[in-house]
Amino acid sequence: MNSVLDISLVGLALLVSVGYAVSSLGPRSVRRRVLAALGRITVRAPAYLGLKRLANRFAAASAEKAKGACGGCDDCGATASAPMPPAHDSPASEVHVPVAKIGRRS
Repeated sequence: MNSVLDISLVGLALLVSVGYAVSSLGPRSVRRRVLAALGRITVRAPAYLGLKRLANRFAAASAEKAKGACGGCDDCGATASAPMPPAHDSPASEVHVPVAKIGRRS
């Protein structure tokens, strides 16, 4: 009996780790579909399990647009609400440190 339990626990751990890897490394469209499917499954669960909040979180996560690599608007352009960062050549982006304040390592 213990070997059956051990094998099922190892199998469950492997299944969870593969699912996590696919959801974190996979395409954004797959993540949204997986989250929507998980939301539908948890909605169908019996009420005594208390999965209503989890179902709402899955639904909200699947409805949310995936963010880009920078965490911004996903089109790599500036939006009206976000100001453009200063250019690298502009004086505003330079940092001036007096030479006297630069310490020497011994």
